[in-house]
Amino acid sequence: MNENMRKRNEQLAKMVIRGLNSRNMSGCYAADKEEAVKLALELIPEGSTVAMGGCMTAHEIGLIHALENEKYHYIDRDKMTPRDSLMAAYDADVFLSSANAITSDGIMVNIDGNSNRVSCIAQGPKKVVFLVGMNKVCSDLDSAMKRARNVAAPANAQRFDIKTPCKETGRCCDCKSPDTICCQILTTRYSRHEGRIHVILINDILGY
Repeated sequence: MNENMRKRNEQLAKMVIRGLNSRNMSGCYAADKEEAVKLALELIPEGSTVAMGGCMTAHEIGLIHALENEKYHYIDRDKMTPRDSLMAAYDADVFLSSANAITSDGIMVNIDGNSNRVSCIAQGPKKVVFLVGMNKVCSDLDSAMKRARNVAAPANAQRFDIKTPCKETGRCCDCKSPDTICCQILTTRYSRHEGRIHVILINDILGY
C-alpha cells in the first residue's frame, strides 16, 4: 500500500473510531496485519474460550493460527455440527467477526444466511471483536448496505456450492432462491453493554 493511501486510512480510521466511541463501542487502528493480531490478543485473555463466525479476515491476518495453542480454547466450528457450534459460540468468552461494511461514523452492516454470525453479534458471547479491513469503510449507511449486498455477498457466494443469481452476475438480485445467503441483515449502530464490542480497523484489503 502506498504512502498516500496509508495516510488517508489513518485519518479515516480516526473518524470511524470517534463514531464507534459515540455508539458505546471501542475502536483502534492497526497499521498492518501483525499489529492487528497483537491488538486482538490484547483483547483476548489467556484461557478464554474463543468462537468465530465465518471471519475470513481472522484467517488472513494469522489470528486463528495464534489462537490454536494451549493458551486459548478455540472452538473450531468446522469440526462441529452447525447447531453445536452455534450453541458453543453463544457461551464463548470472545466471539470473532468481521463486518461486510462499516460507515465512517461507526455503523456496521452484516448479512447472513444461517444467521449464526449475526445472532452472536446481537446477543450471546460476552465480548465481540470485529476485525475490519479499511477497504470496507463506506461514507454512509446507504453505501454500506450496497457494499454488503453487491460486493460482500456475491463474493462470499463463490465459496459455496449454491445456486444464487449473485453467484452468476456478481451483484445482488434481491433473490428468494432456496440457496440465498442473504436471509438476515444486521445493522449494529449502538451497544447498550459497555466493553462488549471492540473494532480493530486494519490498514489492508481484507475479507469480502
